[in-house]
Amino acid sequence: MNVKPLSDRVLVKPIEQDKTAKGGIIIPDTAKERPQEGEVIAVGPGRTADSGELIAPAVKKGQKVLYGKYAGTEITIEGDEFLIMQESNILAIIE
Repeated sequence: MNVKPLSDRVLVKPIEQDKTAKGGIIIPDTAKERPQEGEVIAVGPGRTADSGELIAPAVKKGQKVLYGKYAGTEITIEGDEFLIMQESNILAIIE
């Protein structure tokens, strides 16, 4: 896979949640919520400020992040599901 996001875009692979609830109940795919946690796969070069200066992104490839529930655009690359979103849609970095 050779995808390079442009500007301040970030390519994220969602991390799937467990299919079983704490009480042992199996959650069907139709009832599961969209994941809000993922791993950064690729990062664009950053956004350009009004002064023309390039502002580097705060996230790096390989970091785990939290993002908004409806953030990003779903895309499929080589059969895998990814989200491409602006860096501003990322809420936190998980350490």
